[in-house]
Amino acid sequence: MERGELAPPVFLYTAAVSNQKPIFLVGMMGAGKSTVGPRLAARLGRAFVDTDQEIERSAGRTVAEIFARDGEPHFRKLECEAIEAAAGKASVVALGGGAIAQPGAVDRLRGRGILVHLDAPIACLLERITDPSSRPLLAGLDPVARAEKLTSLLEARRPYYAAAQLRIDASGTSDEAVERIVAWLTEADEHGE
Repeated sequence: MERGELAPPVFLYTAAVSNQKPIFLVGMMGAGKSTVGPRLAARLGRAFVDTDQEIERSAGRTVAEIFARDGEPHFRKLECEAIEAAAGKASVVALGGGAIAQPGAVDRLRGRGILVHLDAPIACLLERITDPSSRPLLAGLDPVARAEKLTSLLEARRPYYAAAQLRIDASGTSDEAVERIVAWLTEADEHGE
């Protein structure tokens, strides 16, 4: 197996929930959405969509460049369009950390699919964010200010993340997170949820 290649799934999960609705991964930057997402999608036999990557592809610029040139409101508009495009498919969708905190987002996302909150402590998030300059909300901040900014963002977003149908501790490995999500989906299917 080549470096960066995903291991084949132990089994392919094909129960009712996974075949019908998109699964939206939400959480703070560094929580692992872009790492867990492809593994979960492979396990479920579905497509994976990272809304930030889709925005960059369609805009021809990085998220940081969009923030710098056009501002956060323009980025949020592009983000909403990317989410709407992804929501029409039974895929695994990694959302940007603040996407769920936009007006009406929780209701729209819960109405279209399953919300999974990947939760990790601030220390873990800071460790995983290896290039803060690529994160517009952290760019230019020293380590103490980054920790304060992440803490502030988390507190503001916590009520939105709490609306997720599933919250998992994502401070471990991505494979552990995938197993927790698959176990929850299996149980939800068994109970007809």
